[in-house]
Amino acid sequence: QVQLVESGGGLVQPGGSLRLSCVASGNIYIAFDMGWYRQTPGKERELVASISNRGAADYADSVKDRFTISRDNAKNTVYLQLNNLQTEDTAVYYCKAQIRRIGKFDPNNYWGQGTQVTVSS
Repeated sequence: QVQLVESGGGLVQPGGSLRLSCVASGNIYIAFDMGWYRQTPGKERELVASISNRGAADYADSVKDRFTISRDNAKNTVYLQLNNLQTEDTAVYYCKAQIRRIGKFDPNNYWGQGTQVTVSS
């Protein structure tokens, strides 16, 4: 099976920074697109940023120029650097990865358990 484990969330003041990490483990043949989503109570989960296994990145308009997504393919790890955090960035952040398992042909989407980011003074 495949597991995604996020880390790096926490409480930070407005204007502060955090770095989230997500490690995928298990019988992984290759990880394709990896990304970060976030969700607040009563709202749908929204895409924050995604990155292909070739390094092409996309961002939600609300986080462009503040957040940076990156990945280490050798470690099956994706990162999200969050700078100049604002109160509206408060949410549970989830990692998602499209992974093809060893011995399988079709990839599947996998989710992490989420990590809380709280921006408050």
